[in-house]
Amino acid sequence: MGSPLRLGRREFGAHEPVIMAIVNRTPDSFYDQGATFRDEPALARVEQAVAEGAAIIDIGGVKAGPGEEVTAVEEARRTVGFVTEVRRRFPDVVISVDTWRHEVGEAVCEAGADLLNDAWGGVDPKLAEVAARYGAGLVCTHAGGAEPRTRPHRIAYEDVMADILRVTVGLAERAVELGVPRESVLIDPGHDFGKNTRHSLEATRRLGEMAATGWPVLVSLSNKDFVGETLDRPVKERVLGTLATTAVSAWLGAQVYRVHEVAETRQVLDMVATIAGHREPAVARRGLA
Repeated sequence: MGSPLRLGRREFGAHEPVIMAIVNRTPDSFYDQGATFRDEPALARVEQAVAEGAAIIDIGGVKAGPGEEVTAVEEARRTVGFVTEVRRRFPDVVISVDTWRHEVGEAVCEAGADLLNDAWGGVDPKLAEVAARYGAGLVCTHAGGAEPRTRPHRIAYEDVMADILRVTVGLAERAVELGVPRESVLIDPGHDFGKNTRHSLEATRRLGEMAATGWPVLVSLSNKDFVGETLDRPVKERVLGTLATTAVSAWLGAQVYRVHEVAETRQVLDMVATIAGHREPAVARRGLA
């Protein structure tokens, strides 16, 4: 890892693991089936996530998978007012919005968002221009060229990590050329996006190659299909597999973790950081008392 990561009002050291908590403003999200679609439970979720150690709140208005069409107007309706309220209540939290559309990016940045999480790999090239104009951060993701909200079908790579590096570093360099602050750009291998389970496993195994680029690496592992297929577990039984993958990713140099389970992830990241020598034990009495 290189220089500090700067997002919104926050600066994170090169070895400081950062949790990004997922807050879905959708009625049909794969994990919680709309539990935070309404404002009150969504705001309660933000409060809990911040209390448990999340520094970033990632707000999404469209579920990643196939489903009912959501227009840009509807996506903005679900996210913009909520961004405004989160910014009012939590002035220091980093607000991220998971969108691929520049129109939505513009509206949420105007409302106070600090980071645009482009999970679909630059499918709308104007989104990076919006980030540059507002001085917002940008997540540059590998999605294998997939169209938004589609599932991969018999996708193949000669070398999946080579493709991930080519795409994400290319998107990151373009963003900086457009004027996005270099210290606010992250790269994401895009687990499950345009990939089968073996691709996502290989991306995890070779994550050190991404960290070696010097760009901060974000991973979105939480309860995903590659975890479920690896262990043959349904969505609600993937937490242990997710945490194991989180620990491996942390050891290999990822910095930001997009998650559902904040408290559990915090413990895993603190443990790995302490083993790696980047954090002191919270208490060290054994053999000394």
